[in-house]
Formats: sequence, structure tokens, C-alpha cells
Amino acid sequence: MNEYNKPIFKIGIARKAFLGAIIGAAVMAAGVVAQVNSPSPRVLTFSDHQPSDRMRTRFLKDVLFPAIERESSGRLKIDAHWNGEIAAAYDALNAVSNGVTDMATTVPEYTAKELPLHQIFKSFPVGPTANSQINFFHRVYNEIPAFTAELKQNNIVPIFFGTGYPVAFYSASPLDHLDGIAGAKWRSASFWHLDFLKNVGATPVTMHWGPEIYEAMKAKTLDGLMVNVDSGYFLNVHDVAPNILVSKALWLGHIYPLTMNDDVWDSLTQEDKDAIHRAVEISSQSLGAVMDDSFEAQIDALRRAGAKVRILNSDEIEHLKEATKYEEVQAKWVETQESNGNPNAGNVLVKVKSIMSEIMN
Repeated sequence: MNEYNKPIFKIGIARKAFLGAIIGAAVMAAGVVAQVNSPSPRVLTFSDHQPSDRMRTRFLKDVLFPAIERESSGRLKIDAHWNGEIAAAYDALNAVSNGVTDMATTVPEYTAKELPLHQIFKSFPVGPTANSQINFFHRVYNEIPAFTAELKQNNIVPIFFGTGYPVAFYSASPLDHLDGIAGAKWRSASFWHLDFLKNVGATPVTMHWGPEIYEAMKAKTLDGLMVNVDSGYFLNVHDVAPNILVSKALWLGHIYPLTMNDDVWDSLTQEDKDAIHRAVEISSQSLGAVMDDSFEAQIDALRRAGAKVRILNSDEIEHLKEATKYEEVQAKWVETQESNGNPNAGNVLVKVKSIMSEIMN
């Protein structure tokens, strides 16, 4: 889970330069923004809870938004606000739904009550990577109308789907294999991951995201942290928990839908809607490479900082997948959803599992 609204530690100069080169290449792939003389462009306000210098946000700023302006021939202009300037992560859905902002990154995990079906993605401990991950989400939203309908119920429509880094296991003690987390106290924020930790023998712990996690691991009152690899890095967890196991296959399933207020979308001309669709299609072509390169840059940064990072092999990934008993956890979730008046949850999960199986195989 990307659990910060504001950066606790600033990104290093070398990492900025590296990510700048990656995103720069994506900009070249998407095309150079044309200089268009437009007397009065339609300005769309955008809100994001993260700073503009992270992998996902830089892609929006440097690739997607220029593509929208280019494809619309300057008729559309994005006025982007970062770092929670308009709305913090937990407030983003209400902000865009109520028209406080035209567009926003709305994180489903922060609004589980309003977006219950969107919680399904994190119920898979292992998932596709890079372009396969992008294809997975495109298929899900194209083939399962319930997801778009759920957004529509909140007066928003999906525009683009950003994703983040995979899960990493940060351990304060030497951790050669994932079996080593059994019997230890491990923190996660995801209700899915807390069940996974319990099923593999760890003691799951909930704790507010912030410096207190660093201090708890330093004091040895917390043994490990299950979190997306970049969040651990930005909290400097590797200073007190330098033993890290990670894999691209340990996807977070934590999507970042860029959504637009439904009324704003309806007010756009068909020409501008088509321009946005083209911009998304063009930008998506370079996103997979950005994800791969950014992951490698993140691992290099951790190793340069003195962390012991090991990439898990496919056998270890499969072992973890089975040990989490994720399908049992999914079945219990479906029962809860159905008892809460969401009878479609089971059918939607079956369809998502089918697409996941096809993508992974």
C-alpha cells in the first residue's frame, strides 16, 4: 500500500536523475507536445495525494497529461495539484465525486465501503507484471461492467489506471527465506495481507503509517513490514530492517484509478473524449517499461544504501501463494459481502480470477 500523503524523506538526487531518464524516454515514445495556439482551452483541475516526483505521478505529469493536451490540439489543459494540495488520499473520492476537483487519483483501498468490488485486486498475493499487468486491468474494466458501474455510483468515471511497485518484506533480523517470518510480528495495512501473514504463521500487526514504524523496528518491538518496496524506502525502513525479500510477481494489486467527475465527463465534447482515450492508449504503451526500469532503480537504490536485497525465485513465489490460503480468504470475503447486501461479489470475483488465470498463463 502506498500509505503516505506527504514525503517523509526526500528522494535522492541520483534516483531523481535515474527516474527522470526513464520518464524522459517515455515522453519521447509518447511524442513531443505540439505548440498549439488555443485562445481558451478547457482547464481540468486534477488532484493527487502524492508528490509529483514519484514513478506514478511523474508518468502522469510528463507523459499522460501532455498527451491529453496534444491529442486535444490544445483544447484541454490539465491544472495538476500534487501532494494533497486539494485533497488527501482518504478524501480524494469525495472531492472528485462532489466536484471539488474535476479529476483525481482515487485509491480504492482508502474507500472500501464505497468501492467494495475494487478490493478484489489485492486478494491475489501473486499477479502479473509490467505490460501484462496493464493488460489485466484493461481487460477487467472492459469485460466486467460492475467495476465501472461501481465508480459511476460514486459519480465518477475511470480515465486511466496507474499502478505501483510490488510488495517487499522488510525484516529487522536476517531473513533468508519467507518461512522465516513465522512466529514474528509483521505489520501490514491491508486486511487481505493481514490474513495472509496469519496464514503463513506470523503475528499480524496493525500500526499507523509513519515514523512510529521505524521506531518500533529499531526497538525490536516490530519484526517486519510487508509493504510496497518504495514506501519502505521512503520511510528509511531499510536502515533498521535491511533484510529484504522482494519480487515483481508479488504485485500489490493496489491500483490508482485516475477518475473524472461524471458531470464533467458528460460536459466534454465527443471530440475531446476521443482525444483523452487516444492519449491514454498512447501513454499506456510505454508504462510497462517504466514500471520495470523503475523497479530496478529502486532495488539499486536500496542496495547502495546498504540493504541486503534478494529477489525471490518462482518456486518461492508459488510456495508463498499456496501458504497464504488466499482462496479461502477470498471465499470468506465473498460471504461477508453477500451478507452486507452485495450479492454480485462472488460472480465478479469468479470473472476476475478467470482473467487473472489467462493473463498469468
